[in-house]
Amino acid sequence: MFQSKIHTRERRTARSAAVRAAAGRRLPWSTGARRDSLFLAAGLPLGLPAAILFTSPQPAVLPGLLLLAALLDLLTTAQRSRVRSLYGLEIPSRLPPGADWLARLRAGLTWRQAVHHLLVAPLQALAAALLLALWGSAAVLLGFFGWVWLLPLDNPLRGRAGWTGTGAAVTAGGLLLLFAMPWLTALLAALDVWTVRALLGPNRAEVLERRVEHLARSRVDVVDAADAERRRIERDLHDGAQQRLVSLAMNLGLARRTLKNVPPEAMEVIVAAHDEAQAAIKELHDLVRGLHPAVLEDRGLDAALSGIAARSPVPVHLTVDLPGRMAPTVEAVAYFTVSEALANAAKHSRASRVDLVLRRRADRLLLTITDDGVGGADAGRGTGLSGLRKRAASVDGTFAITSPRGGPTTITMELPCEL
Repeated sequence: MFQSKIHTRERRTARSAAVRAAAGRRLPWSTGARRDSLFLAAGLPLGLPAAILFTSPQPAVLPGLLLLAALLDLLTTAQRSRVRSLYGLEIPSRLPPGADWLARLRAGLTWRQAVHHLLVAPLQALAAALLLALWGSAAVLLGFFGWVWLLPLDNPLRGRAGWTGTGAAVTAGGLLLLFAMPWLTALLAALDVWTVRALLGPNRAEVLERRVEHLARSRVDVVDAADAERRRIERDLHDGAQQRLVSLAMNLGLARRTLKNVPPEAMEVIVAAHDEAQAAIKELHDLVRGLHPAVLEDRGLDAALSGIAARSPVPVHLTVDLPGRMAPTVEAVAYFTVSEALANAAKHSRASRVDLVLRRRADRLLLTITDDGVGGADAGRGTGLSGLRKRAASVDGTFAITSPRGGPTTITMELPCEL
């Protein structure tokens, strides 16, 4: 219970401190009050073009509208700069830099700008002018006893009335108005910022669209970085560990052929080490080729797939119709998809033939793999086919498999040619 009282007292103290801090930020001489007043004052000239247009003679309305339309971008930039400079809020543009007028009309930015600069901005400028006048009125009322003696002698405020309750009431009213002004100023400034963000910035749908575009670019960058890392590992293994193993195997082979006077036990060790080195070289070669085959980078997808088809234990009929090279990441996805699919066909399908077709249609790569095996392949079981689906999704591609019991099995993948 004692602990509960302590916590309650601490919460009350924290709330009191927060209230005092908020009140301190709303004193007439505080930094927040000066900043809000400056923000509203900076918006006054931005509402003048529409105000002048509304008060101009009727023959000048049409030229004024054309002039205001030409100034929309400049006024919008000034409004965003006002918010950024005084409040540190960045209001992004709804359109990319250099967008033409047709794109602006399609996006509706021009109409939202017009609503703000024709209707909202002059109303805000009028409210700001009234508010600044109230600031001045509060100062005048508060200084009543200071300036009342400057009035003519016949003025009713001059004389004994200045020292009576009338003067005290005027001064008290000025003091109350002075302390109320920071709150009114903050309210109007917040409303001004909200309208600028709502009408001159992107809406929620556009923010989400930009976020999706950013995530798509980030995903492509991650995929490219992973592909570049695979290539680096492949080069390091090929130029480093693999070359050392080859040198070791050559030395063991030379020792195996030239050393004749060694004990049989030592020769058995040399022979075993030579065989293990050769097996390690083969495994490392397969690993390097699985990371990133050099032929794919040097000669393209057609040559790389021809090598896979030639090594496959199941006969493969390959048809490739590719007029040129594609993005390296897309070629890598297609290569590893074909490699995994042919390995699955050799292990599980009991197929006697595989048809592999690659075609390019416009900006899409169509990959079809069909075998005459027993069928029954399910992408929901195991990691092989689901891994192919993830590979396709990593470059915004599609993956589909049809494999009824008894066959045939058809894998279809569609990939973008460029990322």
